[in-house]
This record gives sequence, C-alpha cells and structure tokens, in this order.
Amino acid sequence: MGAATITVVSLGRTDYGRCWELQRTLLERRRDGSAGDILLLTEHDPVYTIGTSGDANHLLASAQELAQKGITVVHTDRGGDITYHGPGQLVGYPILDLHGYYLDLHRYLRDIEETVIRTLRRFRIEGERMAEYTGVWVGGEKICAIGIRSSRWVTMHGFALNVGTDLSMFQRIIPCGIFERGVTSMREVLGREVDTNEVAGGIVEEFGAVFGADVVPGDVRIMHQHIT
Repeated sequence: MGAATITVVSLGRTDYGRCWELQRTLLERRRDGSAGDILLLTEHDPVYTIGTSGDANHLLASAQELAQKGITVVHTDRGGDITYHGPGQLVGYPILDLHGYYLDLHRYLRDIEETVIRTLRRFRIEGERMAEYTGVWVGGEKICAIGIRSSRWVTMHGFALNVGTDLSMFQRIIPCGIFERGVTSMREVLGREVDTNEVAGGIVEEFGAVFGADVVPGDVRIMHQHIT
C-alpha cells in the first residue's frame, strides 16, 4: 500500500459550533468516499467545551461572568471532560479513515501525542506523556489537550496545543476534570511570544511523518462554504 495523502486546510479563526458542523459534514463525506483524509487547523473564538464524559460542575464561572467575557459553552460529542479553546491556541481536527492506517484508537491517540511532542522539540521544549492521562505535558502541566470521536473508524475532533493562549481562562474551569495538575503554554515555557503559524508548519510536517502520509495544502475557500 502506498503512502496516504492528507489534505491540510488552515481555516483561520472560527466559531466552534460552525467548525464542529464542518467536521460532521466532512466525516460523512469521508465515510461515503466522496472526500479524502483531511487535517483542519484553526483557532477558535473563546469557548468552553464539555465532552461526553464531562461534568458541568467543572465549569466554575457563572453565566454572568461568561457573558461579560464573551465566552460560550458547548456540550460536544468528543471524549473527555471540559477544556477551553481560544485565540493563541492551535487546534487540529484530523478527519481520517483509519482503515488506511491501522484500526487501533489507542495507537491513534499516542500518535497524536507523538506529533505534538516532536513539534515541541523543534522549539526546544520537552513534552512528555503521563500514563494515567491523555495529552502532552511539560513540567507536570498540560500543554496540549486531546479529545476524539470516531464513527466506523473515521475520526473527528483532535488536539488543542497552547501556543500563546490566555492561561487565565483555565482558572475558571477544572481542566479535563484534573484537579491536581495545571496548564501551561509554549509562551509560558519559553518566556517569549511564539508564532502560531510556525508551530502549525511543524505540526503539519510531523503529522505526515508520524502517520506515514504525504501532506498537501487544501483550498480554504471550499471549506469555508460549510461554515459561513
């Protein structure tokens, strides 16, 4: 079998709900064979999302506070608990048919972690795994959250890497339902600003290497037809 091809589409900043709708559309198209494998990259407007195993009590902010800060709350169909998405955070949504790779969701999660770990290494940040948790960690603090869903081995949702994210937003939730661990960002670790586009370039290259796939740029105009 030859190398798979993954089309990478950078959406820019998006509304979470509209991007979720786009993912569902692309998942159905991937399942019926009318679309190939796609990796969506985006930054979201400020939002707290609660996954299928989430606890609403892990959202500490009041409705008034959320309204004042312009943050929405979405109950979504990915795995995991509550997290924050917002500007300065690179979010990746792979829509992959795992029949072309391997039928193993545990391995898939580890490969996403590996992609992020390799990308962080480009910036001289040593990311690590924790046996009891999913995601990537630096110094015991989470730098990348991961939550996925699959349908007939086609994936959606994905990872959220804190590049220059406003970490104060995590103080009003119990991130991923983990009480004893904090959250960090590449900016926090390095003590300087980091170019999100540069990080995205690293993610794309490492994603292709980890998954043994050719990565090609896609046309963002076609994708925006689904979310505008």
